[in-house]
Parts: sequence; C-alpha cells; structure tokens
Amino acid sequence: MNYDLQTKLKLLNHLMSFISEERKKRFSDIINFRTRHLTVVLEDIYQSHNASAVLRSCDLTGVQDIHIIENKNEYDVNPEVALGSSKWLNLIKYNSNENNTLDAYNKLRGKGYKIIATTPHKNSKDLDSLSIDDKTAIVFGTELTGLSNIAIDAADEYLRIPMYGFTESYNISVSAAITLFTLTQRLHKSDINWKLDTNEITDIQLDWARNSISRHEVVEKHFFNNMN
Repeated sequence: MNYDLQTKLKLLNHLMSFISEERKKRFSDIINFRTRHLTVVLEDIYQSHNASAVLRSCDLTGVQDIHIIENKNEYDVNPEVALGSSKWLNLIKYNSNENNTLDAYNKLRGKGYKIIATTPHKNSKDLDSLSIDDKTAIVFGTELTGLSNIAIDAADEYLRIPMYGFTESYNISVSAAITLFTLTQRLHKSDINWKLDTNEITDIQLDWARNSISRHEVVEKHFFNNMN
C-alpha cells in the first residue's frame, strides 16, 4: 500500500523503536552511500555463485537496485555467497514477456537511464572515459557467452575492462566488482547529484526495518490500528 511521506516517516519511527541502537546507526551510515544513479542489469545469469557475488558487490559499493532479466535462466541466490546482501537490496525481475531484455531496457529508459552493455567486442569505452553524468545502467551477461545480441544491439553505449593476459574475459563477479567500485568512487568525487531523495531513503529504510523485525506485519497492523 502506498502512504504519503509523513505517514511513512511515522511508521519508520515506530519500527525503529524495535531495532537496536547499533543497527539504527548502521542504517543511518549506510543509507548515505546508497545510490540509484548507477544500477546493475543482469541478463540470464545462471551460476548461483556468480549471481550472489554480484549482489555482494552491489551492496558493498552502495548500488541499491539490481534488474534481473530471466529469458532462459532463473536467477538463483546462493545464501552462503550473498551473505544476506539480497535483503538490503531491491531486486527487480523481468520474466513475463517473450523478450524480457527489451522490456527491461524500455522500463529503465522510462526512468531516465542510459543503457551501457559490457562487451570487449564493440567500440567500447573504458571505466575512466565512460560518462556517468546521466543515470547509468550497466548490463552484464553470462560468463560463458556474454550478453545476447539483442542486449548488445539495443544498448546506448559499450563498456570494456582492459585485459592484459591470455584469457578473454574476467569472471562476471569480478567484472561487476571492478566496474562498480571504479564508477562509485568516481561518483563520490564528482559534483553529480547521485544521492537518494527523502522519499527513497524512507522507503528503503522501511524495507530494512521490516527485514530486521520478526513478524513485522503484526507490528505494522498494530501501528495503523492505533492511528485510526
């Protein structure tokens, strides 16, 4: 259910009363580095280990949203690798259409994102020359075959990570970690308005609080009953 900001803030304050001071401080510290200016798109990632490692990299670099395209493969999180990171992130799945890649691209462009496909086989930019002035979605494919032709052809720009060895590509989890660390460090040093707004902060912290409280539904129901 959608609530106005004031109601959400009151609910958040109520939920926070059930959470330790240490965790509340963690929420406050971490939310300051969360961003939606950069987002990650994963196309048909089927190896649970890699899929989960990417989530850890997103959490550790402050990237809040991960867009998951499921054309052939279902995205599976390995809890031993993800280490709980998935409950602090927003996972948006695309799996209801014949071509979920284009569906994801269209929805992201509708939110103002520029689509950047990671591939060494196009006229690609490197991590230092890629412009991140606008909202940017970085698209990663499977380790074995990379991105689909559709994902590459429909992208706005291309990104490569320089390689100096015999192997053709980095592991996807390594690629994501290098990319996200480099780009978020660039964001933090820039004048770009990359931070979340008050409404976004409130929504995310509400999710975090709910994930921290056993039977949070009962707590929320009691809160709204007392409001009436």
